[in-house]
Amino acid sequence: MSRTEAPPLPEPLRVPVADSHTHLDMQDGTVEEGLARAAAVNVTTVVQVGCDVKGSRWAAETAAAHANVHAAVALHPNEAPRIVHGDPDGWSRQGAREGGGSAALHEALAEIDALAALPHVRGVGETGLDYFRTGPEGMAAQEESFRAHIEIAKRHGKALVIHDRDAHADVLRVLADAGAPERTVFHCYSGDADMARVCADAGYFMSFAGNMTFKNAQPLRDALAAAPLELVLVETDAPFLTPAPYRGRPNAPYLIPVTLRAMAAVKGLDEDTLAEAIADNTARAFDY
Repeated sequence: MSRTEAPPLPEPLRVPVADSHTHLDMQDGTVEEGLARAAAVNVTTVVQVGCDVKGSRWAAETAAAHANVHAAVALHPNEAPRIVHGDPDGWSRQGAREGGGSAALHEALAEIDALAALPHVRGVGETGLDYFRTGPEGMAAQEESFRAHIEIAKRHGKALVIHDRDAHADVLRVLADAGAPERTVFHCYSGDADMARVCADAGYFMSFAGNMTFKNAQPLRDALAAAPLELVLVETDAPFLTPAPYRGRPNAPYLIPVTLRAMAAVKGLDEDTLAEAIADNTARAFDY
């Protein structure tokens, strides 16, 4: 089986659900094809997430053109330090870039702020902190950007979509310090069960992706077990994090049923009950 070959369509869900976080602009085929495949398995709504100014514009335009697509707009945590300090190796798929300092960051944030005012933009994200490959200089740029996104989300009454990688304590600290928006979503939830209880107490939504199906992901399954049903979402983060048994192959919204069924087993629920809760939760989280 080729690693590049798309996995087969799973058995359709009986209850329609939403993919709370996807990147259609990074997937093969047209948007229409991706949405049609998803609809064929009863994944009827997707949240298209921007990671930089260009991608956020694309997300907003795509949501404007498709009733079942909602947009989230932001500078990804790894984008902020590149804007400030430069991206000499072109790692962000935008070619080599010079650093523009904090003036360039403020200019980019102003653009995100303007997009966040649009009615079909339902979220501000993915924003947050990512310490996986970030040094101290980059961390400061990330936190400045994260705090600005929190303010943008609150100003426009939009959901805040959080990317948290190797930065749990600092993400929770900034949210508590700045005051989280009314609706906050931890995308691709990566904390443990103890953190899930902290998030639950704060009323934060936790969105689980295909990595909760991986063999080594018992801490994620324990977190899902601890998360209250009314705060649980499902996502693909496609084209990344393809669920087992298709790990390493291209992901897309139509694979949501694979992850949802694995989640139902962890929660000890039948898939229809979980799908109904998730459909309701996602609509509440993104106010659509």
